[in-house]
Amino acid sequence: MNIVILSRNANLYSTQRLVEAAETRGHTAQVLSHTHCYVVMEKSKPTIYIKDQAIENVDAVIPRIGSSVTYYGAAIIRQFEMQKVFTTLSAQSLVRSRDKLRTLQMLAMEGIGIPKTAFARRPDNIDYLIKQVGGAPLIIKLIEGTQGLGVVLAETKNAAKSVIEAFYGMNANFLIQEFIKEAKGADIRAFVVGDKVVGAMKRQGLEGEFRSNLHRGGEGRKIELTPEEEDSAVRAAKALGLSIAGVDMLISDKGPLIIEVNSSPGLEGIEKSTGLDIAGKIIEFVEQNSKKSIV
Repeated sequence: MNIVILSRNANLYSTQRLVEAAETRGHTAQVLSHTHCYVVMEKSKPTIYIKDQAIENVDAVIPRIGSSVTYYGAAIIRQFEMQKVFTTLSAQSLVRSRDKLRTLQMLAMEGIGIPKTAFARRPDNIDYLIKQVGGAPLIIKLIEGTQGLGVVLAETKNAAKSVIEAFYGMNANFLIQEFIKEAKGADIRAFVVGDKVVGAMKRQGLEGEFRSNLHRGGEGRKIELTPEEEDSAVRAAKALGLSIAGVDMLISDKGPLIIEVNSSPGLEGIEKSTGLDIAGKIIEFVEQNSKKSIV
């Protein structure tokens, strides 16, 4: 197969591992920067170019789209979809998953556990919002934030009000969530491929740090999920239409609570923490599904 990996940096760990896994299995893997691609549309002829070279004879696409170029990345994916090329990530699912509010709304609608969350636009609702999520301490999270950035733990009501007022003053969109004390600064990343979890790790934040992201200095170790945790991860990915996803959850007294679903999850943390060949699992999924592309 001729597999295209959409990535802005061919030297990234995740990109290199996908190329390696594809070539190990006898496929051709071509890394293209989606930001260097452009689309040309005319009647019954959707085309994708880099410079004056049309991108043709592609069997499958593995998109690795950063949050800063979601809209443009979705346009490139959509053009491949119009060509009936199999892609591990649809344009619709990419856009859907990048909206934290929409994600939580969809998960809640599907009966999947999430931390109690509030969202409002008017500053005069602050006291009501804080009350709705159980008071302080609480989490305030920018909708556009990534890798733990834009996430604040407000330990008192006054601190919460100050942060919320500041975000309103910046005209920022944000969520307010209950603080899950029993999680103790740890969360679980479940890596979903297809309809199953192919690897999972527990991420523990640094002492005094409530964020467990590996980018923030957290540490990961391999774990086995309970049936309930695995079911929650798979259902969360399915709810957003994602065939490949990094599902982050907190373990609470109420059971697993999904806090985020990543549509372009990195491979370095999960592979090094678990010792598993996650890139190989992705290529196997492509092999099994590339013949079933949209008709």
